[in-house]
Amino acid sequence: MAAQMVEAHQVHKYFHNLHVLRGVDLDVKRGEVVVILGASGSGKTTFLRCINHLEKIDGGRIRVNGHLMGYIERSGRMVEQKEALVARQRAEIGMVFQRFNLFPHMTALENVIEAPIHVKGVDRKAAGARARELLAKVGLVEKADVYPHQLSGGQQQRVAIARALAMDPALMLFDEPTSALDPELVGDVLRAMRQLAEEGMTMIVVTHEVGFAREVAHRAVLMDTGAILEEGSPDEFFTRPQHPRTKQFLSSIL
Repeated sequence: MAAQMVEAHQVHKYFHNLHVLRGVDLDVKRGEVVVILGASGSGKTTFLRCINHLEKIDGGRIRVNGHLMGYIERSGRMVEQKEALVARQRAEIGMVFQRFNLFPHMTALENVIEAPIHVKGVDRKAAGARARELLAKVGLVEKADVYPHQLSGGQQQRVAIARALAMDPALMLFDEPTSALDPELVGDVLRAMRQLAEEGMTMIVVTHEVGFAREVAHRAVLMDTGAILEEGSPDEFFTRPQHPRTKQFLSSIL
């Protein structure tokens, strides 16, 4: 089993003529929590989406859990995998988005059991029992039969976390999971994420929640104009930043 959960090497991504990712290098160890910070438009979300092949890369390599993500290498060339194989790889990666993306016509419980039943072929009874465990983990087991429109934003986001965990992922990606929430609802979501970190889940988190980064992350990373400019322990990153852009960015958010 590879020591690194994620190995991104010289990742490039273009949207037409816009060079969004410019040679991103990042390794993430098993059980590590890495927080990525940066201004809007710096490439953070695009990089997350490339990790699970929701966006196709235009150069470089990304390996997840020891496997080349979305491609196979033939005679030095990258050949895209068939969608069924990509979907199988993607099942190892949970992703929580800014917007909760719950199915509005399904209850919280039904949202959580949907993928295990239809993607993994899990028995409905077993999936339901596991879903209730996960809803309990995020403090929402009493909301199992409630529809998304009857939940607060923070509750919907915690259901989204439970839904991602229902696939038993090896890696969790969080894309600004609290940015759409009212301030008083942020704490419950961060507590659920903190618990996952304490249990050893490998996590890459794009966020502006500095308190979470300082307390929970093993490493903080600054992305700017599609490249990683600086990374280090939270103590080093927040108290002794080296790159001028890091200093400028932190002065604007702290």
